[in-house]
Amino acid sequence: MSAMIECINLSKSYGNKKALKNINFEIQSGQPIALVGPNGAGKSTLFGLLSGYMAATSGEARIFGHKVGSPELIGRIGALPQDALFDPNLTLLQQLSYLARLQGYSRSASQKEALRVLELMQLTDVHKEKITALSHGMKKRVAIAQALMGTPELVLLDEPTAGLDPENARNIRQQITELAGETTFIVSSHNLSELERMCSQVMHLEQGELKALQAIGMSDDKTLQSLDYLTLRLQQKDSEIHNKIKRLNSVQDVSIKHEDEFIIAYDRSSNITLDQDLLKLLAAESVAYRQIIQGQSLEDQLFMKTNN
Repeated sequence: MSAMIECINLSKSYGNKKALKNINFEIQSGQPIALVGPNGAGKSTLFGLLSGYMAATSGEARIFGHKVGSPELIGRIGALPQDALFDPNLTLLQQLSYLARLQGYSRSASQKEALRVLELMQLTDVHKEKITALSHGMKKRVAIAQALMGTPELVLLDEPTAGLDPENARNIRQQITELAGETTFIVSSHNLSELERMCSQVMHLEQGELKALQAIGMSDDKTLQSLDYLTLRLQQKDSEIHNKIKRLNSVQDVSIKHEDEFIIAYDRSSNITLDQDLLKLLAAESVAYRQIIQGQSLEDQLFMKTNN
């Protein structure tokens, strides 16, 4: 199967500053993909290149086998910039109908398409309102609605839930999840717990370089990729328990997140009862614990350093 997105030595510079440095990756269509990294990592620049808003300094990006900017990609890619702006003088229906006309829809078809995406984002009741009359959450939903016009096969969302209250964030997350079967989403956000709920893969950028592209929950260390994980949280720190956990059957690695929290990597195929063995060890050592959780968080996966 050919890749949906292929980037080959993709680079972008602003003067002497290199925003992206020889990025190489392939992505298949499917479940939502998380794009993470600190401010200045190159996330917005990558979105700008993939959506055709800016040109690469060197290298190239192909989507559905076509170079970015090719006429063959018109209508197949949608994008939500982080700070999307709308004309304050137009109603939502007028604004989205206008954007549909720019995509080639006829006058009557553009209104139908605008109403379709407004209904999709539960905004039909306010279609006669102007953007200035809406709450921040509604404005964000309008911005996502415009990204979904034309039923694109790929949608790039930059901070789709930033600044939203929990209910609005949940509604947007639910919409993305429901549409994921027919549209591939790449979602950029600093909210890692939000991304964990939506995405199956993560792409990690840092200082313009690609650090990882992997399944969520899988280590980027190839020696640890076939392993399972337990997260252990103690009532208080215990300086001795770390080495004792490492000696348990099938344990391959124990990483220290905090003085009272450990991430345990183990081979489940050789020990399916590690959680029970761990409980026995804690009881024998009179070590009180708060939680034992199956798996590791996206934050742990990306940013925790291994302690051997």
